[in-house]
Amino acid sequence: MSDPGIYTIGWICAITTEFVAARAFLDEQHDDPLSISQHDNNSYSLGRMGRHNVAIAALPKSEYGTTAAATVARDMIHSFPNLKVGLMVGIGGGAPSKTHDIHLGDIVVGTRDINAGKGGVVQYDYGKTIQDREFSMTGSLNQPPQSLLTAVSSLEARHMMEGHDINGKIERVLEKYPRLKRSHRRPHVTSDRLYLPHITHSQTDSSNNCSVVCGGDQSEMVMRAERGVEDDNPAVHYGLIASGNRLMKDANIRDQLSKQTGALCFEMEVAGLMNHFPCLVIRGICDYSDTHKNKEWQGFAAMTAAAYTRDLLEEVSAAVVNREDNLAMAIKSLEASQSWQRTSIQETNRTASDIRTSQRHTDLRRWLSPPNSSTNADSARIVRQEGTGSWIFDEPSFI
Repeated sequence: MSDPGIYTIGWICAITTEFVAARAFLDEQHDDPLSISQHDNNSYSLGRMGRHNVAIAALPKSEYGTTAAATVARDMIHSFPNLKVGLMVGIGGGAPSKTHDIHLGDIVVGTRDINAGKGGVVQYDYGKTIQDREFSMTGSLNQPPQSLLTAVSSLEARHMMEGHDINGKIERVLEKYPRLKRSHRRPHVTSDRLYLPHITHSQTDSSNNCSVVCGGDQSEMVMRAERGVEDDNPAVHYGLIASGNRLMKDANIRDQLSKQTGALCFEMEVAGLMNHFPCLVIRGICDYSDTHKNKEWQGFAAMTAAAYTRDLLEEVSAAVVNREDNLAMAIKSLEASQSWQRTSIQETNRTASDIRTSQRHTDLRRWLSPPNSSTNADSARIVRQEGTGSWIFDEPSFI
């Protein structure tokens, strides 16, 4: 049995496909934990990845969204008291644009938008989108540990100079686990189709793929340059990830929200971790967040995200990770800060309300008070024009 105290990396997946990909990249697998928190219902896969001991958990079968993710994160932190770094790794829907040539299988790393002042993930109210065609941004994810942000910058620079070997790593894993070739190998490139926003996949015939239902008319697709031998394929993109409470499968809304926020990717779970699990979010692109969604690219997208994460952890030494605060302590500090902020806001609102109430009382007293004849007379003398009213003493009818 494994000691829960030796694990410093907490890795959360949403679906089984992601969980399998994460496990496949472990250098060695460990026994089940010696003990876990009393009310922890998570299923864990433990092991070593490079220099780090990693605890991997997946959301319960057929449970999706923010609440399930928050529950898994909370229970993981209680069961593994020395977790220092959080990771949310899996698949997502891409938002291609003229500035970001995103293809299926690419990787999006949730990083801070310096200009917009946001963390790596923004949360939005998708329910309001349908009603008003406007997006309500309701929050942003807390920054991940500094050690991960430093590693992201270092890995980005290394990839720019030397490229990456993500495809090679995936092929070696598939040779190690040949049963995964059917579900997690890269699909044929011809199945990577980005349709124009107004071309929709019939919801009455969702069982067939787009090559059958929508056809291969090039005039109905976004034309993109093929990647050359000097281009990374899959490519790694850095920027905002949008997390909402419903599945994004509308190309027009995708483009509208991407333009408004700069989001490169859409997903559903991370918003639930905002105040429970400060983490870095990494997504492999399995579709284009439109009506043409299917599961053909999910396995490979999960593998590219896991392979990138493996590379990332190699950039971080165990000593640097150990210097980070425990996630449990970080969350307590965050909650204390938020509590102080809420108290300060309440006190400010109360003070403002007291000032407004006092002013209203003063105005009412002034309005209701009887006139002071002496004060009125003095005021009248000050503003009186010299000679005013003296004519009355010269008028015979008044003498």
